[in-house]
Amino acid sequence: MDPFELLKTDHRKVEQLFSQLESASGKRKLEVFKQIKTELELHTQIEEKIFYPALEEPEETHDLALEAYEEHAVVKDLLKQLGRARTANDEWEAQAKVLQENVEHHVEEEENELFVKAQAAIGEEELEELGDRMEAEKARKQRGSSSKKSGAKKSASKTKSASTAAKRARPSKKGTSKSSGSKKSRSKKSAAKKR
Repeated sequence: MDPFELLKTDHRKVEQLFSQLESASGKRKLEVFKQIKTELELHTQIEEKIFYPALEEPEETHDLALEAYEEHAVVKDLLKQLGRARTANDEWEAQAKVLQENVEHHVEEEENELFVKAQAAIGEEELEELGDRMEAEKARKQRGSSSKKSGAKKSASKTKSASTAAKRARPSKKGTSKSSGSKKSRSKKSAAKKR
């Protein structure tokens, strides 16, 4: 697998998502952001675990690889801040634009400088092996995240079912207060009759 093509495919996907983010509004904006966050987190994990470590050794790519780690740190921080939001207000939108600009700068530098120097510094066989490892790691991470999501859904539905069952098993507060209220009013009535 060509590692550069793998990463470029991710880059194009995120570009499309940023375009959708610009035209979205309301809750849809936050939904698109979640997709961007998921894609960027997966992409940065693969780069940091496999791609960048291979580029730290050659002198030609050493500095660019270190710079890329730093750029990732900025993007991760922005993702974390944006991920806390409940609504896409003006401040959130400004921060999302900063995220987009940081990602675009990073992609441009990576594709126009880092990839070119990496191709010259690393042999074809090693690049192919690197690409295969990245592709396998990406597939593994995607399987892991999809099983976590389905596990979370199952857990949520179990919790909801347990909660519903517990509510059904408990005596109703309304019924209890009515019956105790009825007893009180009967006591008052019988006391009044005795007088």
